[in-house]
Amino acid sequence: MDHPVSPRFDFTISSTDGAARTGQIAMQRGVIRTPAFMPVGTAATVKAMKPDDVAAAGADIILGNTYHLMLRPGAERVARLGGLHGFMGWSKPILTDSGGYQVMSLADLTKRSEEGVSFKSHLDGTRHLLSPERSIEIQRLLGSNIVMAFDELVPTTSTREVQAAAMERSMRWAKRSRDAFDAGGAHADNNAIFGIQQGALNESFRKSSADALINIGFDGYAVGGLAVGEGQEAMFGCLDFAPGQLPADKPRYLMGVGKPDDIVGAVERGIDMFDCVMPTRSGRTGQAFTRNGPINIRNARFAEDQLPLAADCACPVCATWSRAYLHHLVRAGEMLGAMLMTEHNIWFYETLMADLRAAIAAGTLTKFANDFRAEYGRKSS
Repeated sequence: MDHPVSPRFDFTISSTDGAARTGQIAMQRGVIRTPAFMPVGTAATVKAMKPDDVAAAGADIILGNTYHLMLRPGAERVARLGGLHGFMGWSKPILTDSGGYQVMSLADLTKRSEEGVSFKSHLDGTRHLLSPERSIEIQRLLGSNIVMAFDELVPTTSTREVQAAAMERSMRWAKRSRDAFDAGGAHADNNAIFGIQQGALNESFRKSSADALINIGFDGYAVGGLAVGEGQEAMFGCLDFAPGQLPADKPRYLMGVGKPDDIVGAVERGIDMFDCVMPTRSGRTGQAFTRNGPINIRNARFAEDQLPLAADCACPVCATWSRAYLHHLVRAGEMLGAMLMTEHNIWFYETLMADLRAAIAAGTLTKFANDFRAEYGRKSS
């Protein structure tokens, strides 16, 4: 192994149940209980929520986005203003993605080369180059606690040749990312870096990617390139083998996932960390998650419904306001509606993670997962 792992990152597994694990990641800024869901704070904010409310919901870590923050307000500016933690008022750990996915999906006129990806900003048309070295530099300037290696993402529908070439380039970029991280002085001494496994849905490509990452050496490993339209069955088929190709004593992070039933199935297959915009985006559009499945609070049937969003939910929203009031706020376009719906959804996700951790510790995950799927598939009354 080329590099020692960070002494400021300690992952311990306290219980297992089948392939599932529960434990914790200890870092300087706090403990992350696993399996963990990371609310997405794309532009230095978990949309519609204050940091203290995100923590109160049970989140131990949030995600920040390299691509968006490099364009606005700029990584150097954030560094001058105290780093991302001080800038946004969040004291717990922050994971930053590498920006690769957004460059591929949002930016205009991208051009890929061995050096990196040159692209035109979707905000103002200015041209930028994002390379492994620049991605790591931005994440260091932001003060990221878990830095992600820069990788190349291609659709799972790409040809076998395209998938293989992208995976191989991602592994070369992973080595450059690790080297750039290690050159970061005190930041590297006190924080962590994760590598990203690629290879689409191909078991052989995934194994080659995992072997390359393990040879480089990372504090944790992400399963990348999924949740990009391949569907749950195909994703689970990949997760039946991909996590097992990665070191059992390191955390495994499934990027961009997902729906509650996606998370339950992925935990059963050995995934420890998740992130997704779904609870916040859904909250802003009037969708609430419940154990009986999602509900659309804009529906006319809730106009005089005095019940809480979910009878079994302990969140402040369900303890205080009715479906009728939330229906009114959302239909009227009041910003409080988006705030309250989002808060409920973040609580729902974090409560689900707490329940999964408890079920793994008790050895009852299979029953919990089967009961959850049966209940979640029912139409909410």
